[in-house]
Amino acid sequence: MIGILRPAPQREALPAEQVDAHYRRLRLQVFAGIFVGYAGYYLVRKNFTLAMPYLVEQGYSKSELGFALSGVAIAYGLSKFLMGSISDRSNARTFMALGLACSAAIMIAMGVLPVATSSVAIMFGLLMLNGWFQGMGWPPSGRVMVHWFSQHERGTKMAIWNVAHNVGGGLVGPIAILAMAMFADWRAVLYVHGFFALAIAVLILLLVRDTPQSEGLPTIEAHRNDFPKAFDYSEAHEREFSAKAIFFEHVLNNRFLWTIAIANAFVYFVRYGVLDWAPTYLNEAKHFSFTQSGWAYAFYEFAGIPGTLICGWMSDKVFDGRRAPASIVFLALTLLCVLVYWFNPPGNPNVDIAMLIGIGFFIYGPVMLIGVQALDLAPKKAAGTAAGFTGLFGYVGGAVSANVVIGLVVDAAGWSAGFALIAGACVLAMLLLALTWPAERRQRQRQ
Repeated sequence: MIGILRPAPQREALPAEQVDAHYRRLRLQVFAGIFVGYAGYYLVRKNFTLAMPYLVEQGYSKSELGFALSGVAIAYGLSKFLMGSISDRSNARTFMALGLACSAAIMIAMGVLPVATSSVAIMFGLLMLNGWFQGMGWPPSGRVMVHWFSQHERGTKMAIWNVAHNVGGGLVGPIAILAMAMFADWRAVLYVHGFFALAIAVLILLLVRDTPQSEGLPTIEAHRNDFPKAFDYSEAHEREFSAKAIFFEHVLNNRFLWTIAIANAFVYFVRYGVLDWAPTYLNEAKHFSFTQSGWAYAFYEFAGIPGTLICGWMSDKVFDGRRAPASIVFLALTLLCVLVYWFNPPGNPNVDIAMLIGIGFFIYGPVMLIGVQALDLAPKKAAGTAAGFTGLFGYVGGAVSANVVIGLVVDAAGWSAGFALIAGACVLAMLLLALTWPAERRQRQRQ
């Protein structure tokens, strides 16, 4: 790795009496950095969906907008995987800040320059570029997490950190409402979020640190005497891996990772099938205003915060660290809410909002737990790539289909056909996760 992206060098070890205090301070600091930073990524990933009803008014079809929006998911899925490998060999601090700054700049350009929304091809290209830079958010966060938090505390910490995207996604609606009130221009929905994201990129530089060793501290495993049991840990895992070793020794040959990655595709289809089309669906089918849709969108995201935390707690305390059973329970309840949301007739906005809250509450737990499984199943120097691998399936297989397929199906056969696909994806996700249940039980018994 070159230049500013090179991993931070190790510093001379601090005196033993200073280690505990520095660890406590820096763990809180870096956690705050990746939490706020990842929330910032969502400000410029999901704001385009709130502009889609206005683009429909300009003559674009839902199929065209679904295709344009798919640019984010296609590029993000590929980037999260490939950038994961680069992130594993980079300084998490600068890598994460650079990605957010570039993503923010693209969204500002889409809002400020009328040519940026003048055709489907241009929107697709810019959103694809945005998606590529979006892939620089999760992997460095995963790198920070595995270096600063040991395996047996990581499930809880990951559950807390994972709600960052709910915070960021939840703020998209209120910021959009504020932007419209201030500028009376739908394009402000794009560029205002970009300026907020630029400010957060600066915060990442101020707060995040790469590894404990770069701050003169011992490894987190040595500090807490908490060494991984899912693989044979050794000091060799503290050395940076080659790209070949990461891909072919620790990721692509892991059958369990393949199973949860495919399941992730269906989980993401449900997540984005509901979320990305909510503003348009509520406007067209349920006759919501922009403000009503904006707040409903926010409630969906904010509901994921307690849902994620409860799901993580259930996997640890109720199911003894096994992730699949908790995910299946939450997906079953997601399916119930989707069905009520679908069949609720227009004129009952409170029911629609309640079901959106319910879907948001239940769907984000499985999203988080699949990420936790990926981190647990690989050495720390390959963690970003492992997480990126499951994300590749989630976004390229799930989110892209949610954007493109649902747009085409709804244009051809109506909203009911789109919701039938979402319900089917729920069922398939549960079946696939059920296949991982025995393997997960055996892994826990070995530990």
